[in-house]
Amino acid sequence: MISLTYDLHLHSCLSPCGDEDMTPANIAGMAAILGLDVIAVTDHNSCKNCPAVMAAAAEYGILAIPGMEINTAEEVHAVCLFSDLDSALEFDSYVYSQLLPFPNKEEIFGRQLIYDKEDHICGTVPNLLINATSISFDSLWDLVGSYGGVMFPAHVDKQANSLMANLGFIPPDSQFTTAEVKDLRQLHRLKKEHPYLEKCRIISNSDAHYLEHIHEANLTLPVEEKSIQGVLETLKGK
Repeated sequence: MISLTYDLHLHSCLSPCGDEDMTPANIAGMAAILGLDVIAVTDHNSCKNCPAVMAAAAEYGILAIPGMEINTAEEVHAVCLFSDLDSALEFDSYVYSQLLPFPNKEEIFGRQLIYDKEDHICGTVPNLLINATSISFDSLWDLVGSYGGVMFPAHVDKQANSLMANLGFIPPDSQFTTAEVKDLRQLHRLKKEHPYLEKCRIISNSDAHYLEHIHEANLTLPVEEKSIQGVLETLKGK
């Protein structure tokens, strides 16, 4: 068993709320400066910058996991991570088909920029990515699993777009085995109010939309090996 420093919830400039300095190369470079072993760029309802992020991270010897922060039908945010890029992009296509087809207004929400492996803009996403999809939270564990991935509810302690804030409880038939807590000082209270969390691995990520908000290498994840599958197995509780 080895320990990896991590930040598994980052937004690139593909997310309309992400700063345009959050290019794949800049994210990988900052992760290297901070000493992170593994990262995941998880843009809102999209994996389209994952190819460029994975290529940039590999240059620094950083493990990058393809991922997405999905917005469910209940407007609950969840992080979805995948074992390989092809599966992530297949999931991306499915999620986009389930997204409310509302055109992005760049002057209001910001640009949604896709980058290539040379860190050049190569496209944009036309429909607004921060809208809810038609995918329910209850169906998400099995759905992501069918694409070879794992999901966990994002920032469960936040007052907006979290499982607790939007549903008010953890569904008793939930299957997730990891939960993300933004402020670990809230963990004791959260576990007391929601005993389901006692059986979960608790992780904390930055949810960074700006380079300076990416986490320093303070938290670690125990894994059997430094690989995407090794990280996913830990998050599945195996």
